[in-house]
Amino acid sequence: MNKQESLTSENRRKTVLTVVFAVISIIYVLPVLAVVINSFKLNTFVKTDTFALPLGEMWAGVSNFIKGMTFGNYPFWKSALYSTVITLMSTALILICTSMAAWYIARVNSLACKGIYYLCVFSMVVPFQMVMYTLSKTAYNLHLNTPWTIPVIYLGFGAGLAVFMFVGFVKSIPLEIEEAASIDGCGPLRTFFMVVLPMLKPTLVSVGILEIMWVWNDYLLPYLVLDINEYRTIPIHIQYLKGSYGTVDLGATMALILLSIIPVIVFYMLCQKQIIRGVAAGAVKG
Repeated sequence: MNKQESLTSENRRKTVLTVVFAVISIIYVLPVLAVVINSFKLNTFVKTDTFALPLGEMWAGVSNFIKGMTFGNYPFWKSALYSTVITLMSTALILICTSMAAWYIARVNSLACKGIYYLCVFSMVVPFQMVMYTLSKTAYNLHLNTPWTIPVIYLGFGAGLAVFMFVGFVKSIPLEIEEAASIDGCGPLRTFFMVVLPMLKPTLVSVGILEIMWVWNDYLLPYLVLDINEYRTIPIHIQYLKGSYGTVDLGATMALILLSIIPVIVFYMLCQKQIIRGVAAGAVKG
């Protein structure tokens, strides 16, 4: 095979892969497109004309959004507030605690540290369904069933991935930098917060984004732990959009789903480069 034939074969292969991945991307985008279309459509047409554009008599305007936010006796703004508080507090707690733990694990090469590291990695493969019943009971006994205490539970479930990524990045940091800081009089805490933590920025950003997306969209853990009559996150609020005899206004439901995914999509698109950079740094280096 000459050079020209080799280039032709390579271009053909790239074209086929491009078409295949384009089709896969369209399949993944279709559910999101359906949510956007049906959020502006009257409820009677959501089931009968799911993928039809909301034109003419199907058009509902912003009425679905208004109905979704004013439905029932629980205001939507409270759900948005609780989701925001839980997401921010959980992410901050995960970033601070796991980065410090990963730094200690990477620098103290002891059997205990290796055991903790492998336990964190093992926790990523344990299904949540295995522990959810005992977890709800434990959370109630320890009074972790409020929006201000549930971040402790999220720390336990989010520590595995975060520690794994942070340890991989910390191993790539030259030890001489920390030794120089120690010679200049920095203790362990000052060395971490003034020297190590700024160097962890790529992984901090990527782990933070992944944790925010996970906590913001999580439904099962808040539903099991929180008192849903008093505290409802956005996913739980959407689940309670039911009328008499269990009827659901799908138009209002789609509208609230759209409102809930817009912040995450925008946030992800703004920070996707940091995600790729941080994942590569944490999983490959070291």
